[in-house]
Amino acid sequence: MEINNFSDNNSLLNTFIREIRDITIQNDRLRFRRNIERIGEIMAYEISKKLSYKTVEVTTPLDVAEVTVPNEEIVIATILRAGLPFHHGMLNYFDGAENAFVSAYRKYKETGHQSFDIHIEYIASPLIEGKTLILTDPMLATGSSMELTYRALLTKGTPSHIHIATIIASRQAVDYCAKNFPEEKTTIWAAAIDPGLNESSYIVPGIGDAGDLSYGEKN
Repeated sequence: MEINNFSDNNSLLNTFIREIRDITIQNDRLRFRRNIERIGEIMAYEISKKLSYKTVEVTTPLDVAEVTVPNEEIVIATILRAGLPFHHGMLNYFDGAENAFVSAYRKYKETGHQSFDIHIEYIASPLIEGKTLILTDPMLATGSSMELTYRALLTKGTPSHIHIATIIASRQAVDYCAKNFPEEKTTIWAAAIDPGLNESSYIVPGIGDAGDLSYGEKN
């Protein structure tokens, strides 16, 4: 299984990571959402390098030119609600992709938020049989939501390849996905991989709650 950690290399992407982490900047919701979207655009571009391509002819005003274009059917699947800006960024580049949306959330067992189950209550997806599936979630904390989302989408068919795309992941979640997704056809993409989780299973240092920062606190 290939694991790509963008923070291992210097690039403009790190500017956007810095801003979404910075507590003095991230409270600007518009800026936060746009930075998440930008990261999605950059990651879509990087993922595109791993696709298969075909050559097509295009007629210009002067002659015919040959151009290589992706030769894969792509489905971008996103976990609501935090994943929406990230999804939008991906879709800006994969503008011909099909789209899937899954509602997966933590249901806490007590007020201390230290024990929870993952619940899925909604899925809207095209058929994914034989297609390239890009699973997007800006925060990959434990990996269990991503796995349950993938299992739910398997009711729509079996993809030819799975790209797990996230912005901030914990090392624990990366290891979990490496063990629970098909090794031969899964690629993990993370803008940064953080060392651990706190007692409530939030990524540390992380960024906080991506959904709340994007759309306001939930009640």
